[in-house]
Amino acid sequence: TMVVFLGWGQTNAVRTFSPVCAVSNLVRGASKKAGGSTKNRGGNSPGKRYGYKKLDGDFVHAGNILATQRLIRWHPGSQVGIGRNKTLFALEDGIVRYTKEVYCPPPQSQESASMCQLPVGAVLYKTFVNVIPVRQENCFHLVQVM
Repeated sequence: TMVVFLGWGQTNAVRTFSPVCAVSNLVRGASKKAGGSTKNRGGNSPGKRYGYKKLDGDFVHAGNILATQRLIRWHPGSQVGIGRNKTLFALEDGIVRYTKEVYCPPPQSQESASMCQLPVGAVLYKTFVNVIPVRQENCFHLVQVM
């Protein structure tokens, strides 16, 4: 048995407990909720909205964004520029055209080293984004020369 003094409060009594009963009185109840982990919380982040913004046949003005990409999925073609973050944009007004063309990388690039490992006669096709400029009308105004 165990003797426990309850203090100098309202009752100055001494109680006796058995050891099993004393342990059961000291166990904390389930009033506190278990804490969750704070690690690996990046799975529910919003998307970055990568992808094409203008379709084949759409009319675009100079400076319009044609596609955003993290890696180079579409290559810049005629009248198309590429930004620092690999965004493709139109350099002139015109109509967007997507084409598949044979891709020949520059000789000193890493891609040319990986092409050397391909079988002989293998051809790489890549998607290029082009802007076909609108044709300028053949009309002009005659200005009198003094």
